[in-house]
Order: sequence, then C-alpha cells, then structure tokens
Amino acid sequence: MSMPALFKGRLSIPVIGSPLFIISVPDLVIAQCKAGVVGSFPALNARPPELLDQWLARITEELAAYDRAHPDKPSAPFAVNQIVHKSNNRLDHDMQLCAKYKVPMIISSLGAREELNQAVHGWGGIVFHDVINQKFAHKAIEKGADGLILVAAGAGGHAGTISPLAFVAETRKWFDGPIALSGAIGNGKAIRAARILGADFAYIGSAFIATKEANAVEKYKEMIAGSTADDIVYSNLFTGVHGNYLKPSILAAGMDPENLPTSDPSKMNFGTDASGERAKPKAWKEIWGSGQGIGSIEGIIPAAELIARFKKEYDEAIDPPL
Repeated sequence: MSMPALFKGRLSIPVIGSPLFIISVPDLVIAQCKAGVVGSFPALNARPPELLDQWLARITEELAAYDRAHPDKPSAPFAVNQIVHKSNNRLDHDMQLCAKYKVPMIISSLGAREELNQAVHGWGGIVFHDVINQKFAHKAIEKGADGLILVAAGAGGHAGTISPLAFVAETRKWFDGPIALSGAIGNGKAIRAARILGADFAYIGSAFIATKEANAVEKYKEMIAGSTADDIVYSNLFTGVHGNYLKPSILAAGMDPENLPTSDPSKMNFGTDASGERAKPKAWKEIWGSGQGIGSIEGIIPAAELIARFKKEYDEAIDPPL
C-alpha cells in the first residue's frame, strides 16, 4: 500500500469523505478537513457555475488560516469531484477554476480522461478515479489516474455489485498505488477492515448526510439515521446509472420500490441549464441516495463528532478472542 505524500501527517484516520450530490458544501468540507479526513464536493453542487469560484476561495482560505493556527496538526486536503461524462457541459469551466486554486485532489467519475489527469498533474494535484469493476480500473490507470476508488456492493450513489473483499484483492494483484474502498462503511471497525483488506482509505458518504453541516433537508437526515440496510433499493431509474436509494423516499414519491422500471443508460444527462440546475423529473426531487452502512448511524451530529467516534472505534478495533 502507498500513501501519497499529500496526506502524510494530515489525517486523523484514513478516510476520504465522498462527494455527495447537493449535500456536500463548503461547511461540510471544511469541517471534515479540520477534523482530519479528506473533505470533497462535486463541482456541480456549486450552482450557478460562478459560485464555484467563491466556494474554492472560501475553502482554500479557511483551511490555510486553520493550518497557520495549528501548525502541528494541519487540516486534511480537500478534493473536488468532476463528472467527466460527455453530457457535463460545465467540465471545462469547472476545471479552469480548479486550476486557478490548485485544488490538491480531483475525484473523477463516469469516464477516465487522460487530458484531465495531465492538467491536474500540471498544477501539482493528484487524481483518484472511481470504478465499479476491473475493466474501468485498468482504463483509469492506463489514462494516468494516480489512485482508484473501488465502489463496491453496498455503497451509496452509483454503486457497483462486486464484494469489497473480492474487489480489493483482485485490484491488489496488479495495482500497488493508493486505493480507497467504498461500500457500506459506517463505523470505525469498517474503516479498519478496509485497511486490513488492502485499501489505503475508507471512502465514506452516507454517514455524513446525517451531520449538522450537510446540505440535506431534515427529513433526509432523519431517514438516514432511522433506516437500515433493508431499506436500500438498487436501481438505475433515476440517473441511468445503477445506484442505491432509500426505499422510504421512493415510496413517498408514489412509486413501488419493488417494481421500478429500467432506465436507458444512453439517456443519462449530467448537463445543466443556464441557472445551473440539473434536468430531471420533479417527482424524483426527493429520491434520496444512501449506502447500506447506515444501520450504524443513530442520530444527527456535527461532522467532527462523527469523525471522533470513527477514530475511537478505529483505534479500538482488534480481533476478538477465539
């Protein structure tokens, strides 16, 4: 396993907070980084597009000020997620702003692009690409990504179907670079398990939805805190890519979670209109994503408190006696 120099001495636990659509905003990212985990957000969350400049300025300046005040315990780096699917009509604009602020880490999704990786390397940043199988993993590394995010079964958002045990083992057969593992990780023991499997980082999203800083409506946060793995539905209806969603939110939208139609993947669209809004049916506005690890989440708390709990559980995680 290999920990990039960017992270050394700056993490309280080996965790990357995954970029959550709508939910990840500067308040959450800054709280995560100050508590010692990588905070991230999708560039598309900044709407209209001009807002991204303000977000990057604020995150960069606040973390720099924190580091000056805490030289012995600097903040973790932050990351910006870029959807590189051809329908994302903001990609060039958003990448120019990432270059302006020399964003330390880019998380690329839905397509590996060699020119994007080269651009990030040009300003001294690194790129992790998220993948759901070995085909996409090989392609990402061939095109110059520095690390892989293995999106395994049980992960929130656009999840894969491969067991995390198999996914990490097969990837480590050919790749000795940094790996982040995603898939139902909701407590410190699971973070330790990810490391034991051979991953460098746990990649955690759903647990951060139920934090004070997350840009989610209260009902969504309460649903995360009150649901379990049995409440997760796997479907490609809502974006064209298979993902995991909360069954109660699907029911509330008047749909039968057991009989959802299949979407045409060729119709998926990550473009935005002039206001920066994504186009999707109004009925899907409150279809809420989540991974299977939410059974460990029992309340809505500040991100720093959640990370402190993760660290305690991580530090105490040892093999039980036989």
